Amino acid sequence: MRVLYFSRDYSPHDYRFLSSLADNGHQVYSLRLERDVRQVEDRLLPPVVQQLQWKGGKNAVRWLDYPALGKDLHRLIHQVQPDVIHAGPVQRVASLVAMTGYRPLVTMSWGSDLLKEADANGWMRWVTRYTLQHTTVLVADCQAVQRKAADFGFPEDRVVLFPWGVDLDHFSPGDDGGLRHRLGWEDAFIVLSLRAWEPLYGVDVVVRAFVQAARQMANLRLLLLGGGSQADALREILARAGMSDRVYFGGQVTNLELPRYYRTADLYVSASHSDGSSVSLLEALACGKPVLVSDIPGNREWITSGSQGWLFKDGDDQALAEGILEAARIQEQLLAMGASARRLAEERADWRKNFRRLESAYEMAVQRTRTEE
Repeated sequence: MRVLYFSRDYSPHDYRFLSSLADNGHQVYSLRLERDVRQVEDRLLPPVVQQLQWKGGKNAVRWLDYPALGKDLHRLIHQVQPDVIHAGPVQRVASLVAMTGYRPLVTMSWGSDLLKEADANGWMRWVTRYTLQHTTVLVADCQAVQRKAADFGFPEDRVVLFPWGVDLDHFSPGDDGGLRHRLGWEDAFIVLSLRAWEPLYGVDVVVRAFVQAARQMANLRLLLLGGGSQADALREILARAGMSDRVYFGGQVTNLELPRYYRTADLYVSASHSDGSSVSLLEALACGKPVLVSDIPGNREWITSGSQGWLFKDGDDQALAEGILEAARIQEQLLAMGASARRLAEERADWRKNFRRLESAYEMAVQRTRTEE
């Protein structure tokens, strides 16, 4: 199948999609909307994937740029003649394909595009509805996204649930490569946070909770990976509390290095205010780590409190602090929780098994378009 894969940028997630499509015999063309210097994917595109050049893909894109981009996208579609276009997120990317009138369009939600951005204002609601009206099949990573699409009138029988997943060989329990020793944290209880430092992901909640818990627990430490617009505010919270020396700022970590950070930690935390099936959560589960995550619909589809970890009230840093302290108090039970986490990943988060659902979405879209012609 000739697949035009269109996404916002080139991230580790995009590399995984493109590689799997190529490995499964598809003729793949890659198109990016814009370029973000913060992206950490340094692997080249798979050799058989053709990167398309167009007016986009070089800088940040404004809504005012969309008419010209839509015209150039129409040219590319005529040139490539794809069997199907895979596009997402919904508003920023798939909307451009919808503008061209091309079918079959498989729109892939990236979670927060429907769960959060769709209701940001009247304009985003209109773009969301317009795009879904011109979508042949929607790929949703969780039931919460499917329900949100239904609120915009999208039919349930044209949704394919695809919770993405992870490479269970790469993300697995194992040795941390000596990272704990190099940090000098052999006797510490280590909490890991690696979401982007942006308001949506609640890393400020994590940092405030860590400060509260660390005041009661001398050997508590925080692995704080990533970066973003809240960097100054987060560092100020830690500095004012005198806790900066109990935090390791790891910056952006490549996919190759990431498993050893999960393996070093005793507990994975995420205070994200919106998520579908969070890939970092699935990676933590696959590495056999108990988790403590915000009680939001996407997370509830994966985590049962007391089994693989716990849920805490969204935005409540005190509840998160109490959860961290509770996890530290029952360390002897964490090993069993980690084993339960790994089993869950093996049952539901195996990328190689789940990927077939994406291919079924393509097949459904092509068949529906042929039937309608």
